[in-house]
Amino acid sequence: MEKAGGLVRPVSATKLIGRYLAHQEGLPSLPVPALRQTCDRYLAVLEPIVEPETLNRTRELVTDFHKAGGVGERLQKSLEKRARGADNWLSDWWVQTAYLDYRLPVVIHSSPGLVLPRLEFRDKQGQLRHAAKLIAGVLDFKTQIDNETLPVEYLGKRPLCMHQYYQLLSSCRVPGLTRDSVVNHAKSTTPSTHITVAHNHQFFALDAYDGAGTPLSVDQLHRQLERICDASPRASEEPVGILTSQHRNTWGKAYLGLIEDQTNKDSVHAIQTSIFTLCLDSMSHHAAGETYHSGAARQMLHGGGSQLNSGNRWFDKTLQFILGEDGMCGLNYEHAPAEGPPIVALIDHVIEYTKKSDATPSPSAPPLPAPRKLLFNITADVKKDIEEAKHHLNAMVRELDLTVLVFKHFGKNVPKSFKMSPDAFIQIGLQLHQKTCSTYESASLRMFRLGRTDTIRSATLDSSNFAKAFDDPGKQNTEKVALMEQAIKAHRSFTDMAIHGQAIDRHLLGLKLQAMEDQVSMPEIFTDPGYAAAMNFKVSTSQVPAKSDCVMCFGPVVPDGYGLCYNPKDEHINLAVSSFNGCPDTDTGRMAGAVEAALLDMRMLLETTPKAKL
Repeated sequence: MEKAGGLVRPVSATKLIGRYLAHQEGLPSLPVPALRQTCDRYLAVLEPIVEPETLNRTRELVTDFHKAGGVGERLQKSLEKRARGADNWLSDWWVQTAYLDYRLPVVIHSSPGLVLPRLEFRDKQGQLRHAAKLIAGVLDFKTQIDNETLPVEYLGKRPLCMHQYYQLLSSCRVPGLTRDSVVNHAKSTTPSTHITVAHNHQFFALDAYDGAGTPLSVDQLHRQLERICDASPRASEEPVGILTSQHRNTWGKAYLGLIEDQTNKDSVHAIQTSIFTLCLDSMSHHAAGETYHSGAARQMLHGGGSQLNSGNRWFDKTLQFILGEDGMCGLNYEHAPAEGPPIVALIDHVIEYTKKSDATPSPSAPPLPAPRKLLFNITADVKKDIEEAKHHLNAMVRELDLTVLVFKHFGKNVPKSFKMSPDAFIQIGLQLHQKTCSTYESASLRMFRLGRTDTIRSATLDSSNFAKAFDDPGKQNTEKVALMEQAIKAHRSFTDMAIHGQAIDRHLLGLKLQAMEDQVSMPEIFTDPGYAAAMNFKVSTSQVPAKSDCVMCFGPVVPDGYGLCYNPKDEHINLAVSSFNGCPDTDTGRMAGAVEAALLDMRMLLETTPKAKL
């Protein structure tokens, strides 16, 4: 939207496309790495995580795969041809395989939660006052998106792709029987002007702009939120939103039944087309002895179960801002359209906006129409689907173990004082007191047009050597520090490869998908136990730094693994750790304690080894 005479009006589609493409077309396309390079680096990745006999067999398969005239070379040429004809050879494949074809529930398994510092209010009025400012802050950010005035982000001197920012608002995932889709209504000829508000497991469409296209004031939004709460004093016994927490095939089938009714179809459409969803939650009832951060993380990730706030969600919605009566604050986001950094940038903007002084009363204006309650006709089949969804959601909630560690001993300041990358320092700490296993860290590919992520492989031969040496009494501290420095250097090298499009994981995926597309027999390299070990990420991690003192959280990606996300601040580190209670080999508290001990041990080693300070 653009300002015209003090008002805000939509920008024409032609103007939007022109401004957007001016930046995007200047970005390079994602490269296809050299086949031999990826094969060599793949074997290096396997070396610390598989047994020698497995590695020897994989080495034979890899040699055969990349030989001249072999299947690998043919697939490489097909992939290079695909790359020449696309803005990004990977992006469509990646969204399909990583998200839309993924059939486990988005709750816990795919959609991250984000926890913000607790707010000062402890009552309904405080909740609504802050919610009104939050809405206004998001609309303020939306104006920058609509005008395409968001500052282009840079990594060093390299501009980054801004495409993900344009997927955040007015978008929603839509379930299918075997594959989902994402719709983005921001691109329609009549862009959305309403948000969805969830309160007591009921949904309302709140027009966020007046008839002239001007965003409502904070005062007006506050009054509208009060009207919503007055219209929904008790929790609904039929929380339709909980259907979105189901296994995707199950939800896809239930979705078709739900929208057979025209009233239901209209209500679902209103949610899907809304700019975003605001969830006004009841008190969250933290467990005894649980910290605010850990309790809030559960609310952000899954809502606490059907008896608490899980029915006060529409988990398919790209952005759900969550605000509790007890000052709990954060969001849940559906992962298909975007990664964490654009979400965090939006949050940082909203936080700064809400710090402004409280709104003064709006000048007299015509009364606004009441927000529209979204009605649902609950048939016997829909009721059965809701009860089934409650049962499965509650089982998932019981199964997840999630804790947030606020590591207060130090933050980025310590590794920086030793001229070490804070991210690499933390990642080597994750490897220190653990058995070496396949470890995933997300790396941004936003240097390239439509870039999403590739994988930083944090478990390296160098990190394994450091871990083994650390507890070896026969090793001198100077040798241990040298091995730590080498491990951190190796991590930085892999990170640099990844962000420049030269990592191995997406290239291997592309070759595998190309084999399927070309309808050739699947090469043995992809059915080999070594490949299975490489792709079995028992530790899945992500650094999501932010200006705000927040932390993102997500579930493990394998049944016997951990999910681990962190935000390193100057003098502390926010760290969320998750695992599944059903696995006897994982323990979230133990993992958090091991990470804390490892970081302290690494600092002690550096501080007690004089040479390390040179």
